Amino acid sequence: MFAALPPSDPIGVLEACWRFFVLGVVQGLTEFLPISSTAHLKVVPVVLGWGDPGVAVTAVIQLGSILAVIGFFREDLRQVLAGVRAGVRQRQWQDPQARLGVAIALGTIPILLAGLAIKLGVRDFDQSPLRSLGSIAVVSIVMALLLALAEQIGSRRRLLQQVQVRDGVLVGLAQALALVPGVSRSGSTLTAALFDGWKRADAARFSFLLGIPAITIAGLVELKEAFSQPLAGGVLPLLVGIASSAVVSWLAIAWLLRFLQNHSTWWFVGYRLFFGLALLLWLGHQAV
Repeated sequence: MFAALPPSDPIGVLEACWRFFVLGVVQGLTEFLPISSTAHLKVVPVVLGWGDPGVAVTAVIQLGSILAVIGFFREDLRQVLAGVRAGVRQRQWQDPQARLGVAIALGTIPILLAGLAIKLGVRDFDQSPLRSLGSIAVVSIVMALLLALAEQIGSRRRLLQQVQVRDGVLVGLAQALALVPGVSRSGSTLTAALFDGWKRADAARFSFLLGIPAITIAGLVELKEAFSQPLAGGVLPLLVGIASSAVVSWLAIAWLLRFLQNHSTWWFVGYRLFFGLALLLWLGHQAV
């Protein structure tokens, strides 16, 4: 899928743009829903016969999602930054926005350290067994069961205004698990927050805000590598993927926040179980 094509080949360029558009749509739909964007960006192109786009390409397409989440929560981010500035000047951190800013900062540290360890310690993470389709299927099923348990026993009483520093650490540790394909960054953070007694919509909102630094840094780190690789059709298809990711991500964020106001996460539990089991069956059929 990602082999270099002659710039003069219009069919090749159009085909590459179409495939990156599809990847952007998949990214936008799955980044903020608790179903794992990394897993779907691995599985969908492989099932379609396009091949694995790799870590660098998928990380850059995520930039579309981060543009969407920054735009969607721009007012929230402004208030958080104002709260942090006031906290620094007055040495007073009891304001909810200041506490939220600290929680986001501390919650980002675990995934940064884990990502750095993988970057420096794992020579070819693209070929890691953790990125295999079998591993993704099993992880998806396990995370579905954990989300079901959190949905069942969570008290769903806490609001975002009640955020504490410990919430950032706890949910941040869960976010670091998302480096394993199939875990889902939004899924792991939403699950951890539900276990900790958050209301569903508030848990999702915190998950979105917490993900902004992590997704941004991951995309920027891989940006140079992705653009330095020979890409089918050149840079244009990647830009198409980023654009489609941004639009669909915005729609997915708005929909999920409304959905969780009055609905549970059982729909996502069911989907993740179906996705994992279907993938295992497909792999078993391929092996025959």
